[in-house]
Amino acid sequence: MLRQILQHAHTKELHLRFSLGRWDDENWGTRPWNGTREGGTGVELWAWVEAETNEEANSRWLTLTNALSGLFCASLNFIDSTKTIRPAMTFEHEGKYTVKSEKNLHLLHGTLPHEVVCTENLTPFLKLLPCKGKAGISSLLDGHKLFDATWQTMAIDVRPVCTQDSLDCVLEMEQTVDMVLDIERSARPRDNPIPRPPPLEDVECDTSKPYNAEDTCFPIVKDSEPAWSVTGVFGRPIKGACPLAENYHSQSSGMVCINVPPEREVIPSSELKYEERSHNGGFLRCYEPSAGADFDLTLPEQQLSIKAPIEQPRMYASRSFTGNGQERGGVRAVITNNSPESVSLSYLESLPWFMKLYLHTLRTTVKPFTLSTSTEEDAHSDLIREVYYRSAVDRHRGTHLELLLNIPPLSSLTLTYDFEKAILRYTEYPPDANRGFDVAPAVIRMLSSSNSSLHGGSTYLRTTSLLLPLPTPDFSMPYNVIILTSTVMALGFGSIFNLLVRRFVAADEVPALDSNELRSKVLGQIERLKRSFRGKGAVGKED
Repeated sequence: MLRQILQHAHTKELHLRFSLGRWDDENWGTRPWNGTREGGTGVELWAWVEAETNEEANSRWLTLTNALSGLFCASLNFIDSTKTIRPAMTFEHEGKYTVKSEKNLHLLHGTLPHEVVCTENLTPFLKLLPCKGKAGISSLLDGHKLFDATWQTMAIDVRPVCTQDSLDCVLEMEQTVDMVLDIERSARPRDNPIPRPPPLEDVECDTSKPYNAEDTCFPIVKDSEPAWSVTGVFGRPIKGACPLAENYHSQSSGMVCINVPPEREVIPSSELKYEERSHNGGFLRCYEPSAGADFDLTLPEQQLSIKAPIEQPRMYASRSFTGNGQERGGVRAVITNNSPESVSLSYLESLPWFMKLYLHTLRTTVKPFTLSTSTEEDAHSDLIREVYYRSAVDRHRGTHLELLLNIPPLSSLTLTYDFEKAILRYTEYPPDANRGFDVAPAVIRMLSSSNSSLHGGSTYLRTTSLLLPLPTPDFSMPYNVIILTSTVMALGFGSIFNLLVRRFVAADEVPALDSNELRSKVLGQIERLKRSFRGKGAVGKED
């Protein structure tokens, strides 16, 4: 199905991301796969489309987004011209093309930062796998566990593989799932998910405290590694290896690896035979389970003298809004270089059309970690090497800002600019207008430096998305106007209708009623009521 969509939309290479949460660089270290399999919050899509003109490329891009929207049950059809840009420096294709196939390729990029990733997106993702999530490590992908993670991302990468001496090309698809789980939270049973304090007799108290007593307990903070297992965290074991994988008999297929210190006790369990290998001095242990048998890993509680090393990232990035008021604002991005050498990077921002950027307010300042070279923040003119800017057009095109920056070693670069907020039509506001509008994260690509061989080439990182408050009208005012207008119309129409329809007669023109006539009318009404009650009683007796 995916191949037919790409063929119909003339798409040569596709990269689709579903992400949720925020990556904590300080506690978790470097990003998985150097950020190449990571996307911004929500949904992110970029692809290379073959077309003769820009108009034809835009038409095929809309065809691609609409088809992928139906396949993955996502709102990709909302990626229109206002959310689409054409990056110039940030992304590069991963496929191997022939000289002829590289011609007339257009790179288009779109984001949906407000999209909520859920189980509806996971099910089509699993159906693209050879075993449909019934075997292998993908058998652990349960929607309750995956989307309860602190951070998670799903990636689909489709790229062509062509030989230079042949025109035949094949499509290679790679699916990646990365997540960060809280063991204590994930190990809670489904029938009792609410956290409750343990009984007092199960709590280990610190008896060295002076206030320790029978009714007073200060719990001991344990520094040992907690006990956990794959079945306890995910609710199910690994359903063996997938026998339908093409490279099933290779050494790297079906591997289940765990990164723990060499002294950490790991107890594998399986009904059939499995293989075990160690790498990186025992810090990485890999197991190859057999097909058709459940496989589980159990780690008991243990006190460790050393912990697994965490590689710290070379760069940190953060972005926030500045200023106040409903008319103007600003953006402040801080990029920190922790490496002992200068780093070249590309900085990409895709802004909505109602954020009107003032390019002349773009400023960059650099601040070194130590004050030996500079006593204050310096503004350098050589920090921005190239600028690619495409202004927004109201309701037709968003703002595209792409910079090529150079950050000195062991320093922080601050990028600031101002913008003006546009006033929308009342029909363009979402139902939760007072919440604000989501602004897509900035994409940062670290270009290859002098030691690129040590760090694996380019590295990607993304900032968090921003929430932009816009001037919001009083949506209750139309309701108040409608109610007031309806009331006035009802009063006016009722008065005029009464004047036109009713007949007004003077009091002296009405014939007077004597006492006998009035008495006869009252008695007649009473007799009529009696007959009605008697009729009801007779019907009840017959029933």
